[in-house]
Amino acid sequence: MKRTKLLAKVNSHLTCPLISVNEVLKPCFLFSVFITFLLILSNGVEAAASTNKVTNIGAIIDGNSRTGKEEKTAMEIAVQNFNSISRNHKLSLHFKNPQADPLQAAYAAQELIKEKKVEVIIGLDKWEEASLVANIGNQSQVPILSFAAPARTRILTSLRWPFLIRMASDGSEQMRCIAALVHSYNWRRVVVVYEDDVFGRESGNLALLTEALQEVGSEIDYRMVLPQFSFLTNPKDVVQDELIKLQKRTESRVFIVLQSSLPMLTNLFGEAKKAGLVGNDSVWIVANSIASFLDSLDNSVISSMEGTLGIKTYYSSDSSYKKFEALFRNFFKSEHVGEDYFQPGIQALRAYDSIGVITQAIEKLGSNTTSPKMILNSILQSDFTGLSGRIRFKDGMLSDSPTLRIVNVVGEKYKELDFWLPNCGFSDTLYVEEDKGRCRISDGGETSGGLAGPVIWPGDLTGRDPKGWAMPSVEKPMKIVVPKRTSYDKFVTFRTGEERPVGFCIDLFDKVVMRLNYSIPPVFVGFDGLYDDLVEGVHNKCHLFDFMPLVHRKTYDAAIGDITILSERAELVEFTQPYAESGLSMIVPLKTEDTTWLFLKPFGLDMWLVSGVLLIYTMLIIWFLEHQTNPEFRGPWKYQFGTALWFTFSSLFFAQSERLHSNFTRVVVVGWLCVVFILTSSYTASLTSKLTVQRMEPNFSEFQKLKNDKLNVGCDNDSFIRNYLEDVLGFENDKIKLFNLENDDKFEKNNIAAAFVELPYGRLYLDRYCKSYTSTRSTYRFGGFGFAFQKGSPIAADFSREILRLSEDGNITELEKKWFVPLPGCSSVSATKNNAESLSLRSFKGIYIVSAAISAICFLLSLIRWLRNSRPHQEAYGDLLSLDGKSGFRPTEKFYYGEKTRVLRRASTFSQALDKDERGSTKWEYTSNSDNFLE
Repeated sequence: MKRTKLLAKVNSHLTCPLISVNEVLKPCFLFSVFITFLLILSNGVEAAASTNKVTNIGAIIDGNSRTGKEEKTAMEIAVQNFNSISRNHKLSLHFKNPQADPLQAAYAAQELIKEKKVEVIIGLDKWEEASLVANIGNQSQVPILSFAAPARTRILTSLRWPFLIRMASDGSEQMRCIAALVHSYNWRRVVVVYEDDVFGRESGNLALLTEALQEVGSEIDYRMVLPQFSFLTNPKDVVQDELIKLQKRTESRVFIVLQSSLPMLTNLFGEAKKAGLVGNDSVWIVANSIASFLDSLDNSVISSMEGTLGIKTYYSSDSSYKKFEALFRNFFKSEHVGEDYFQPGIQALRAYDSIGVITQAIEKLGSNTTSPKMILNSILQSDFTGLSGRIRFKDGMLSDSPTLRIVNVVGEKYKELDFWLPNCGFSDTLYVEEDKGRCRISDGGETSGGLAGPVIWPGDLTGRDPKGWAMPSVEKPMKIVVPKRTSYDKFVTFRTGEERPVGFCIDLFDKVVMRLNYSIPPVFVGFDGLYDDLVEGVHNKCHLFDFMPLVHRKTYDAAIGDITILSERAELVEFTQPYAESGLSMIVPLKTEDTTWLFLKPFGLDMWLVSGVLLIYTMLIIWFLEHQTNPEFRGPWKYQFGTALWFTFSSLFFAQSERLHSNFTRVVVVGWLCVVFILTSSYTASLTSKLTVQRMEPNFSEFQKLKNDKLNVGCDNDSFIRNYLEDVLGFENDKIKLFNLENDDKFEKNNIAAAFVELPYGRLYLDRYCKSYTSTRSTYRFGGFGFAFQKGSPIAADFSREILRLSEDGNITELEKKWFVPLPGCSSVSATKNNAESLSLRSFKGIYIVSAAISAICFLLSLIRWLRNSRPHQEAYGDLLSLDGKSGFRPTEKFYYGEKTRVLRRASTFSQALDKDERGSTKWEYTSNSDNFLE
């Protein structure tokens, strides 16, 4: 009753009536159900969220450098792309900046592993950082994905650091590309420039470049090592001092910049351009670590690099790259407002692909990602094509060598030239078709002739390629040394009152310079010293750490004169192709030859012997053919031999009187008379020549006799011949006298028995004294006469080419006729040929063979005929003997010749055989017809 009254009282005070209890409880129930549903839904979402796996990735990069900024942006884009499409797996990046200190990088790795529980660490742009962090990765069994690799890949690297994965290639391919580029333009010497640090990281690339250059015949002439930029208070002064030192020590103008920070690179090119080192005939090549940032350089810096060649790692600009590029530009521009260039480089592409390596490895493992070893193995099994190229690993590093691209800085930009393909070489296309000849290998083989595309060189050089050398100019002409103490002033000499020398060598030098496609302003300097010192003055070899004063070093740019090319000198300077042959010639006086046995000299010993043998052979053939039918060749053996010998010998003078019966004999005699006619004519001509020419012979023909008899010999004044005679030929030092070819009378005073000079000097000497002296054939040869240039100078190769052309065109012969005119009576040919040589068997071999063959054929035919005719007579004679035994007749044969009958009966006595009738010897008895029958 009280509760009812109370409600009634309350209702009386309300302006509106109260709702009943049932009406209130119904909406409250619906609200509570809605709240419960929301709570259940939120718990389900949290439960689902708690099932997503998060992989922590540590990134150690230098956030202050351009490389680090690009890598950080690329990684963030890659992680964001993965997280946006992955439902049950997320990536979390944790960055650390080591401040370019490897120890800080190691400390950062420990902190990431312990505090952030990272499962993979990526980054590490320097190998010093990667090697230290790799040790920590081994201890903690955390995979380390490094963007750096050592210049040389050691065999035990993967065994020493099994958890280290190098997402980079070593520097061997890039160094081969640079060496091939040097070789293709015939640059022999280069200067290597790099910014050093306390770790000496460029030592590996320097060693690779040295080996690659040696394979193509080039070498590093000088190393310009710049201190680390961060340690310098005034970097411009340091760079200036290093450039001045470089200009003093080398003439090479091929500069290869292996490594440099951007601030140091700016100072380097700025000061080099002021010093005139970025100009005509200079070459600048920058490695990949620098060429990758050409787009981000300031316009003033890029303009100072006009004509520079760069080596860049090639990557494809496909659709995937364009999408990434658009994202990268937006992210990078928003995060780094102070940067002027927002394009990604190869480092950014590689950083993006590193995240792709990790995500693909995680997706392969799925929910089984429990072991770091499994993650490592999954990463090593990666094989896909990313933005930076194909990604696959072998022995802990990228297995595919990178494709490189040669770029050329033009204005404020650069243009792309040729590709460098691994195991191929330079190519104008990315994909080389087989058997198309597009691949131009130039690592040690034939010179490829440079790049295919037109190259803009420093200094607006047009019409030719740079020489890569400090070429002479009007302001700095070529300083040429010329010897004053020459053996013959016709080669080169200074005339009184004239600054420019004259002579054969100077005319040859002028002709070569006229043919070159560049000018050489010369300044000639006389040198009154030894030739070896002259060559030493051109020598420009300097040791890299030689701080001693330069003595005879880079004093002269070239040497022109009668300089003999020797192996020892070739080690110091670059010689041209020889313009005159050289060898050791021995000059000896002539004496009158003894003419007692001169009549035997027309024929050589072999001619006399063979002629005698042929005479006896012909004599025997004639005797055999005639003695059976010719009575004049019968009788006692002594008589037969004398007749045959007399007949054959008298035929030499065509005085034979015996008559011949056999036609075979007549054929033999005709062949023999032909031989006789030719021999007598040749003998008469040769003997006449020997009698009409003055008979002179050298006192000595072999130097061995001079040495054995311990006679004095002379040598050219101030030449290497003295040492050669002593060291090689074995002459005693006190037996060698100095001898001046132009005005010396040591021969006349009999102070020397012979003089040893070089072959060109010997010829000139005989052109003046051919009637009194002669020279022996040169058996010891040297390299010839040539011009000397500094080692590695490209001018030497140009001179060699033009000297060969002048020689082929006959111009050098014309110069020799102009300067080396022999005296009247002395021909340009050596006077040693004034004695006619004896005739040898070689000239008459054919007629001898024909005569002997005719005699042999006639002999064989006669022998066959005789054997055929002798058989019937033997049978008839046997029948006659048998008849005589039966009837008692005497064994005689009768032949009837008209009124007389010849009885075949031997003479009774030897004296009867010598009786002669009007026809010759009577060897048979004659009887009349009445005596035909014997009682």
